[in-house]
Amino acid sequence: MACTNCSTSKGSSGQPKGCQNNGTCGTDSCNKLTVFDWLSNMVYPSGSEVYDIVEVRFKNGRKEFYKNAENLTLSIGDIIATEGSPGHDVGIVTLTGELVKVQMKKKKVDPEGVLPKVYRKASQKDIDIWQACRNREEPMKVRARELAIKLKLEMKISDIEFQGDGSKATFYYTANERVDFRQLIKDFAKEFSIRIEMKQVGFRQEAARLGGIGSCGRELCCSTWLTDFRSVNTSAARYQQLSLNPQKLAGQCGKLKCCLNYELDTYLEAIKHMPDSDTKLFTVKGIAFCQKVDIFKGQMWFAYANNSANWYVLSVEQVLEIVEMNKRDQKANELESYVEEVVEEEKNFQNAVGQDSVTRFDQPKRKKKPARKRTPQKEAQVVEQAPKKQQQPRAKESVKDVSSPKPQEEGGDKKAPRNAKKNVSRPNRPKKPKNNNPGNSSDGEKK
Repeated sequence: MACTNCSTSKGSSGQPKGCQNNGTCGTDSCNKLTVFDWLSNMVYPSGSEVYDIVEVRFKNGRKEFYKNAENLTLSIGDIIATEGSPGHDVGIVTLTGELVKVQMKKKKVDPEGVLPKVYRKASQKDIDIWQACRNREEPMKVRARELAIKLKLEMKISDIEFQGDGSKATFYYTANERVDFRQLIKDFAKEFSIRIEMKQVGFRQEAARLGGIGSCGRELCCSTWLTDFRSVNTSAARYQQLSLNPQKLAGQCGKLKCCLNYELDTYLEAIKHMPDSDTKLFTVKGIAFCQKVDIFKGQMWFAYANNSANWYVLSVEQVLEIVEMNKRDQKANELESYVEEVVEEEKNFQNAVGQDSVTRFDQPKRKKKPARKRTPQKEAQVVEQAPKKQQQPRAKESVKDVSSPKPQEEGGDKKAPRNAKKNVSRPNRPKKPKNNNPGNSSDGEKK
């Protein structure tokens, strides 16, 4: 969502309230489970005041409610200093106004109870200390894991969260059994010189805090929208006819995937109208046992006890009919009589697969032949069609060509080239007088 279309835009500038980032909506996808404040621009009735409780976000989507006792003008995205134990913490306002009541009712928080207070808007000094503490969390987590391994404790430090003033750090860890970490806390306090608080979380909560990408290619449900973690059993996989492969059914938390429960109710509703998978059919040929069930097609596969290799597919209606016959102590006919003959449809198209060779482009390219010149016959036709006046310069050119030596005179008996001109009309040459007497030749020269 662009800032110009944001419902919390402020004035004509189009900048979201408190977002301080032009181009990124502060109420859409900035964080996990962010509520769209569709009442942000609502004009309050006369005499009513703004609700004095705000929702504040901390690291990894942790959200708490704080009372605005000082009546500060707060907007979504403001960085504020809140009450801590001890000291103060720094967080970001994610929700204000009437929608806070809805969120508190959803999370079962009593608005009349004791709530921590909002001290002030965070100054630049508060923000600098807060950012410096956040930068210390990752190297401190690596060092904390080394100390836990050194003491041979069966636990995993998954995350560390500093308080805004840097006086306290909360260590989140996971463990299968109870862990005695009293010596570990002493080592942490000596190593990091801060107040230490240990908090155990489940494996699903750990995956929700850290986030990740699931096998479906999307972000984890627990880190985006899922808040209640219901128990998942292997029976959910059996009802959906999934192979009981632990590597495929387990998520990043190591437990069964929560998405196994999403479509379970639909499968249970469809299975009600189908016989059980352990149904036996009594026929004249013997007893047939169910081998496979297809809920989508409404079909069941059966095989005889003495010939389990051959399966016979039956519809649900046929199976129910045979079951009713067995209840009346009647045996059904052979399963072969219930199998419908599959008529293969004639294909009206041609399969072009395999007609083209993969190596058809590997052959060397053939050289193109040079373009042929005009044939002599066409040239003769052009000369005949031309007017007589234009024949004279053509004749002069042909006379000049006569002086050029012929191929036979130059190289002996050689064949004329392929493109040599043939049957070209030439002007008649003047005949020389035949005179063998030397006197006549001299008289001709004198003349």
